[in-house]
Amino acid sequence: MDLNLNRADYLQVGVTSQKTMKLLPASRHKATQKVVIGDHDGVVMCFGMKKGEAVAVFKTLPGQKIARLELGGVLNTPQEKIFIAAGSEIRGFTKRGKQFLSFETNLTESIKAMYISGSDLFLSASYIYNHYCDCKDQHYYLSGDKINDVICLPVERLPRITPILACQDRVLRVLQGSDVMYETEVPGPPTVLALHNGNGGDSGEELLFGTSDGKLGLIQITTSKPIHKWGIQNEKKRGGILCVDSFDIVGDGVKDLLVGRDDGMVEVYSFDNANEPVLRFDQMLSESVTSIQGGCIGKDGYDEIVVSTYSGWVTGLTTEPIHKESGPGEELKINQEMQNKISSLRSELEHLQYKVLQEREKYQQSSQSSKAKSAVPSFSVNDKFTLNKDDASYSLILEVQTAIDNVLIQSDVPIDLLDVDKNSAVVSFSSCDSESNDNFLLATYRCQANTTRLELKIRSIEGQYGTLQAYVTPRIQPKTCQVHQYLIKPLSLHQRTHFIDHDRPMNTLTLTGQFSFAEVHSWVVFCLPEVPEKPPAGECVTFYFQNTFLDTQLESTYRKGEGIFKSDNISTISILKDVLSKEATKRKINLNISYEINEVSVKHTLKLIHPKLEYQLLLAKKVQLIDALKELQVHEGNTDFLIPEYRCILEEADHLQEEYKKQPAHLERLYGMITDLFIDKFKFKGTNVKTRVPLLLEILDSYDQNALIAFFDAA
Repeated sequence: MDLNLNRADYLQVGVTSQKTMKLLPASRHKATQKVVIGDHDGVVMCFGMKKGEAVAVFKTLPGQKIARLELGGVLNTPQEKIFIAAGSEIRGFTKRGKQFLSFETNLTESIKAMYISGSDLFLSASYIYNHYCDCKDQHYYLSGDKINDVICLPVERLPRITPILACQDRVLRVLQGSDVMYETEVPGPPTVLALHNGNGGDSGEELLFGTSDGKLGLIQITTSKPIHKWGIQNEKKRGGILCVDSFDIVGDGVKDLLVGRDDGMVEVYSFDNANEPVLRFDQMLSESVTSIQGGCIGKDGYDEIVVSTYSGWVTGLTTEPIHKESGPGEELKINQEMQNKISSLRSELEHLQYKVLQEREKYQQSSQSSKAKSAVPSFSVNDKFTLNKDDASYSLILEVQTAIDNVLIQSDVPIDLLDVDKNSAVVSFSSCDSESNDNFLLATYRCQANTTRLELKIRSIEGQYGTLQAYVTPRIQPKTCQVHQYLIKPLSLHQRTHFIDHDRPMNTLTLTGQFSFAEVHSWVVFCLPEVPEKPPAGECVTFYFQNTFLDTQLESTYRKGEGIFKSDNISTISILKDVLSKEATKRKINLNISYEINEVSVKHTLKLIHPKLEYQLLLAKKVQLIDALKELQVHEGNTDFLIPEYRCILEEADHLQEEYKKQPAHLERLYGMITDLFIDKFKFKGTNVKTRVPLLLEILDSYDQNALIAFFDAA
């Protein structure tokens, strides 16, 4: 059964955060519902639709940026009280807009996530979780990493209060009171939590989660352990998940799963007989989807998916057909409705044009007066800089509330810009003089009209660290620009993991000296991504990492006065040794550095590189043959005379060329890693082998794994 949904834009508010739009419960089955939404201007607006027009029920005055909006009320009654989180304050409104609650939590950080269940209020700031009952403090927990979302299993269905925290370190923490009952690892950093079917599923314990790398899953949170039910991998390389909801949009009596992603994708999953999700519908919007709800807004009896986007648009994807079959009388009525709509839009447009002229005059007068201050227009930029495990590249996403004119990318470290299919911007490169002004990359992306979101892919080189800067210029007058900085860390291709293989041959680096726990933690934060900025609780901490490019691993354990780093890749140990000693010297701390090198680890790392190198060499060889084979094909008229291998290359020519184009300098990167491994192996022995590098490159050009290993052993 096909699902046909038609888009209808309702109205635009200010810039919105994740999970700040809800539908108030309907007064009767399939009756139209009111939408309530909060924005960055601090305005809460409630509106309904009448004759195709948005009519406000209430609108509050501006205030602090609204980070979350939830509905609440007495358990087992319609949840129609509106609660918002702004700064460190919680405010409550009735469905008519009357404020009945103002609760100042006195938290030192702004509230990032909120969940309400009856008289229980669950809040989280960046690292702090608090549970209040009737605005009285009940429980508190300090998390080891950033908390992205908080939820509680339904207390009306279970005999216990079970809050769950979604933490940035790829872990869901299940709490009991102020203590962690247990933790469960999920496949990516979880960004959103929701109760399955809106009520926890059959058992009341089923929890949906979405991750920042676009994965979706269902977990049953029992009292003793988590049970993973199903997971959806992000095979289509779509955006991260920002919001989910359960609603029967298909109309088969089973609630469907509605998903909103940060690349603007809206998806509907139905459940098959085995309760496995199946994609039924998807539609791309032009900007990230911050909230998603299922309900009835535009017209009685027509269900729809309502979404809010980053720039504040409230949009419906409705089951109401655009072209209705009608008799002659109905046609006149529809034509009249259309005429009324056109005339109201014209008058609105004239009013806006007049307002623009007024504001422009006001701006010119204020800028020309002697007391004029610099009136630079402000604009919001939503940015995300994340490491992708699949292709060991960084994704930089820039989203602006208005159209982007151009983005200038500047880097003081060598990086590669990779192709992104979704990117329609025109890129131009400027020549750089890296020796005199530390510029290794200068690239300008010129965006097409109405582009509000730009996605770039970057690949860095481990050991080379510095800053990447993005200068974002939107299409607004007077011209203004915002600079955003992103750190490229020394071990930038490493990603946090919770388990490593302890049977691998490991090299060890040990640091001792007069340094505090906070100082050694700050060095680890400087070297590695995905480490929380605040030092974790306790006297000693262990973090595990995996190199996304080579699959090598790193174990770091440190406490006051001691740091132990173990890796199966000598180059990782070498980079750490250089960077950590440099950081300690800067702070005038005397370090004692010792290391144990395991010779077997070099052969082990070469074996890990082997399949990647072999694949890239074969790909390069195939791409070189394509032109010659195409010429033969044209000359002979067919390909029957070619051996199957060559016929296969011709059939896959476009795919091969596309893949080769997507991975520029991939082969050079692997050559560089092998060269570094060779130099680092002998550096720890106190031997300089840089003169033998040309010989190594000759061996790589006529690559044979055994010859390479023999060269490493003999040198």
